[in-house]
Amino acid sequence: MPIAPAIPTTPAERLRWALSDAWVVSGRELIHWVRNPVVILNTLLFPLIMVLLFGYVFGSAMRVAGGGDYREFLMPGMFGQTMVFGVISTVYVVAANAARGVTDRFRSMPVSSFGVLMGRVIADMLTSTLDLVILMLCGLLVGWRAHHGLGSALAAAGLLLLLRFALVWVGICMGLRLTPEGAGAAWMPLFPLTLLANTFVSPELMPAWLRIIAEWNPLSATVQACRELFGSPGLSGGSWAAEHAIELAIGWPLLITVIFLPLSIRRYRRLNR
Repeated sequence: MPIAPAIPTTPAERLRWALSDAWVVSGRELIHWVRNPVVILNTLLFPLIMVLLFGYVFGSAMRVAGGGDYREFLMPGMFGQTMVFGVISTVYVVAANAARGVTDRFRSMPVSSFGVLMGRVIADMLTSTLDLVILMLCGLLVGWRAHHGLGSALAAAGLLLLLRFALVWVGICMGLRLTPEGAGAAWMPLFPLTLLANTFVSPELMPAWLRIIAEWNPLSATVQACRELFGSPGLSGGSWAAEHAIELAIGWPLLITVIFLPLSIRRYRRLNR
């Protein structure tokens, strides 16, 4: 008879167990991603289409507060929007796994619940990193540059991925509560979130009440911080949020993670109750 695996007892053993399970689950998710050519094609083409659409079609009628090239202003906003829109795939995959019984099979096995969820996080972070690299290459083709050097560019990329990491937990929490059909509509609240920010328009050009909303949007903090680190035009000022964008770009994702990480684990453990 097969011998049941020993249950970890010490914190170090439980951590190794969770990390091992997370690596196996993330590998499973990445295999599904690689074997789906439509997803890969969307990953390659969608950033290019978005850059061309906003940079050359809409951008011809846009201006940047304080002057500067609109496409250089636009690219940090596009980076941030891509990180936010990644939530849609997280919500859908998690909801689909739950509906198809994949999640129930994981829960019936001696697998760490945190490891299963962390595997989803690792897979999403790897694909989001690829999305960001492709989008940055598209930006270079249309004239965007990181004017403050490699170190600042890597710091900006880190802030973007930190936002994505926090939003993965939001996506997991939502996906465990929605059906696949409901998950397909996840883009509806996200789209206004990316518009009520500094992604495409400088807050200085907005009405006063809307400017306050845009400046305190968590996405705006990340985008503003990236513009500072990249040396892009369109830096806003005059408010506490605008002048402390880097601090908020770290604080907002940490707050979101602190809230939604335990909620996701709790929801996973209480499924079907």
